[in-house]
Formats: sequence, C-alpha cells, structure tokens
Amino acid sequence: MNTATISTSTSSDIPRRRFELATDRSATSPPEARGYRRDEVRLLVARHTGITHATFRDLPDHLAPGDLVVINTSATLPAAVDGVRRDHLDVPGTERPTVVHVAGPHPDDDGTWVVELRRTDGEGPIRDAREGEAVLLPAGVTLRLLASYPNPQVRTGSRLWRVAIEGLGDEVPLGDFLAGYGRPITYGYLDGRWPLASYQPVYAHQPGGAEMASAGRPFSPRLITDLVARGIAVAPIVLHAGVSSLEEGEHPPPERFEVPAPTAQLVELARRNDRRIVAVGTTVVRALESVAGPDRQVQPGSGWTDLVLGPDRPARVIDGLVTGWHAPDASHQHLLDAVAGSDLVQRAYDAALATDYLWHEFGDSCLLLP
Repeated sequence: MNTATISTSTSSDIPRRRFELATDRSATSPPEARGYRRDEVRLLVARHTGITHATFRDLPDHLAPGDLVVINTSATLPAAVDGVRRDHLDVPGTERPTVVHVAGPHPDDDGTWVVELRRTDGEGPIRDAREGEAVLLPAGVTLRLLASYPNPQVRTGSRLWRVAIEGLGDEVPLGDFLAGYGRPITYGYLDGRWPLASYQPVYAHQPGGAEMASAGRPFSPRLITDLVARGIAVAPIVLHAGVSSLEEGEHPPPERFEVPAPTAQLVELARRNDRRIVAVGTTVVRALESVAGPDRQVQPGSGWTDLVLGPDRPARVIDGLVTGWHAPDASHQHLLDAVAGSDLVQRAYDAALATDYLWHEFGDSCLLLP
C-alpha cells in the first residue's frame, strides 16, 4: 500500500454561506434520548429535480443497485481532559483551570501532539496561552506548549498548540491515558454529557478520531443490511478527524487517513460502470479525493492529507454525499460546494432552515445527489 503525505491545499474565494441559526435548531442530545432510534433522524434528499423529506432509514430508497456507499470506520477517542495551566511549575498559586482537547499526533510523527485549550465555561478557545507554558493533567502528566500550530511563528494567542507530553511513560499509550481520564469532546449547545458510546457510529472500530465522524452516526445494523440486500455496496476508509471547532477562515488541518486496496478497487469498479460513489461525511470525501488522480483514478494510499477542496480543486470521484448540517462559517461549506455545487447546497440549506431540521452531531441529515 502506498504511504504518503498528500499535500494539495488550495485557497478559495467562494464566499461563505450566510444564515442565522436559531438556538432551538441545535440537537442538544442524542436522538435516543429524545425517543428515537439512530436511523429515525430526518433526511433531506437534494437533487436538481427537487427536495424530498424522508427519514434516514429510507436512505436505500434513494440509491440504486450498483451504487457504492463509502463509510469512515474511525472510532472516537475520549479526547477532552480537564487540566490546570501553570506559568511556572514551581510557583504555586499560578494555576488556571482549562479543558484540553487532544486533536491528535503532530504530522511529523515525532512523539509530539496537537491540542486545543478551551475555556471551562464552554465559550470557546483560550487565546492567551504562551510558548513554554505547562498544563498539568491528572496522574502527574504534564503538557509542555512547544510551538503554536500550524504556524510556529505565533508566540501567543494561538488556538492550537504543538505539545510534548511529560510523565506519561513510554509504556503507557496516550489512548490508554485518555480512556482513564478523558471524555468525549462536547460544545455548549448540548444539554449535559453523554457516554462515549453515543459518539460512535455502529461500524466504528479503529480508535483515533478526536471527534466523531458524525455523518455516519444515523446508520444502524438494520440499515446497512438493507443496503447490502438491495445490491448497494458498502466499503470502508479511515480518516481520524481532529477538533472541529475551526475559526472562520481556517482550513482543516492535516489528518491521518487510509484508503485500503479493496475500497480503491470497488471505487474504480463503480466509476467504470457509471454507478454513483456516495461518501458518508466530509471525512470520506477528503480521504478518497486525496488519492484520486487528475484522471479520476483512485489508488490505495495512507498517510497525512491536507487536501482542501474548492473552486480550483473540485471533487473528482464523489457523486453523492451524506452529511450533517454545518455552521454557516464552517470550512466544510466549501467542500459541500465542491461536491454538489453551490446552487444545490444552498437550496438544501434553505429547505432545511424552512422546515426546522436539527443541526450538529446529534441532528438531522442530508443526502446531496448532484
């Protein structure tokens, strides 16, 4: 299998989609806590011929035999940990509480990690952290802020930081530490905290995602069985997502991915037979498009990708997209446009806003079929 760092970042001049999202349009709890099964969230199907309102379990009705559905089997880590900032480790009284969101390893794969420091009131990232600062975690573990990320020239005020982990021990993987002391990353629109199982698609089995690949959450075993029974193939990739709380204007950071050879072969088979390739989530789009050549041919590959789709790099192989509903200033909006075209995406968002669809990781879904 090819192993590579995919580097095809691009800038975009497309204006962000603008709309007002009322607070009551946020899904504040998992659908199971609201009396629904996973696959009973709403599904808006957007084609150029019109908008259809359905339920997620109806997904097979909107696909056809021979279509290929590609899922992301990344499993979510309990990547939020309570910590204490201390400017000087040997000076008591300088402690300030914080919440650490562990985004993942640094792309250099040198043992350092990337984290985000968040305010304990849930109101956003901490902006006064400085290079060299220490963050104390449970069990005697310390994070040392080495450099801002992705721009190491920024000395203070960065949202993300490259950190060294001290006191963990070579024999204790960070994942084991998080399992003992961490919890799922959450944001202020949620009512309370929910167990890690609530943040896992049913097919997730490869731990590594800082946050859930949430487009796949509504899938149920029954739904997957229904797809296969109708002759609709299902194939996996892996992309471990980092933290989703990007600031306006930020591109998604590099992320680890793998497109295995059997999946690449299934994509090629579907493409050559003019069948649709439907990605479940923006993570799947990023992974598949990272190994798609200018001739649209997909090869197996793994490594890090910093691909950013936009007007000068549209989607090459993706014909449809299952997705959640993203904030108006989210960088994912560009990716949606690159797959489905801005007109269709805008129509879908207009319809969702007009008919009270729910946003965020426990919310409703959209199927874009350009």
